[in-house]
Amino acid sequence: MTQRVFSAMQPTSDSLQLGNYLGALVQWVKLQDTHDAIYSVVDLHALTVSPEPELLRSRTRATAAQFLAAGVDPDRSLCFVQSHVPQHAELAWILSTFTGMGEAGRMTQFKDKSAKVGESGTNVGLFTYPILMAADILLYDTNVVPVGEDQRQHLELSRDLAQRLNGRFGDGTVVVPEPHIVKSTAKIYDLQDPTAKMSKSAVSPKGTIEILEDPKKVAKNIKSATTDSGSEIRFDREAKPGVANLLTIYSALDGRSVEQLEADYEGKMYGHLKVDLADVVVEYLTPIREAALDWIESPDRLDEVLAQGAAKASALAQGTLDRIYDRLGLVPALHR
Repeated sequence: MTQRVFSAMQPTSDSLQLGNYLGALVQWVKLQDTHDAIYSVVDLHALTVSPEPELLRSRTRATAAQFLAAGVDPDRSLCFVQSHVPQHAELAWILSTFTGMGEAGRMTQFKDKSAKVGESGTNVGLFTYPILMAADILLYDTNVVPVGEDQRQHLELSRDLAQRLNGRFGDGTVVVPEPHIVKSTAKIYDLQDPTAKMSKSAVSPKGTIEILEDPKKVAKNIKSATTDSGSEIRFDREAKPGVANLLTIYSALDGRSVEQLEADYEGKMYGHLKVDLADVVVEYLTPIREAALDWIESPDRLDEVLAQGAAKASALAQGTLDRIYDRLGLVPALHR
């Protein structure tokens, strides 16, 4: 039986960046060949940071458009917006009744984010965020979840809750998900601070390579990337983090190994590397950018794809929810 994979991204920026693409989307596209794939734009999660309504709406469509442009195929995968499938919120409530306060309070991301915004800026949604994430996963009888280190703790909560439900209400109440770790995934760092991961929430826009950014701006950011002392082009994460980052990006997009790139650029200057890398990145991202913009400029077509995905996802989700409701002793709704 084909295993099911679920993964998602929040619509918290105007554009995804290269780290999202190489760290997640490339893997999502590959997993379509081997798994029953379900991918979502989790807009309910994004509400925890109080976005402006029109900004949230445009970013949700833009995020979905970039999924499709990168190769997520709605004929082979489910692609939908989280809020279009109300069972996510329903299951989150059920799971919250099986989650301890201390358990939720130990989540590292909650501690970090609440520390940044203070008590007045911390909402209950931020506290229960991992429970909604668990609902996202368990709702589809998910077998595997692609996760990075920053989400591993949240997946462990999903596993704990699944095992808790199965222990009380019987095996098969929910599927216990497993992490899907891809060892070869390129980790991309900020162009201005190559010791920090490239992120949608980067301090400086010059530190990111955004998929929807104007190609000239992308090239400019790469050419102004922070490099290191000396002039030798070699991979050394500790001594030369800036050059190491540029070589990692180059290898991921060009296909040449880092070792081959080191040999090819022996005796050349950092400027040569940056100019060539800028050309490689622009050439690689341009067709993805154009395809995404085509989806964004055709909102009716995009919304129809998302509606079809949501309808299929809702049917799957309701089957899981009905099973859980029955195990918990909730009276079935005759005319749902």
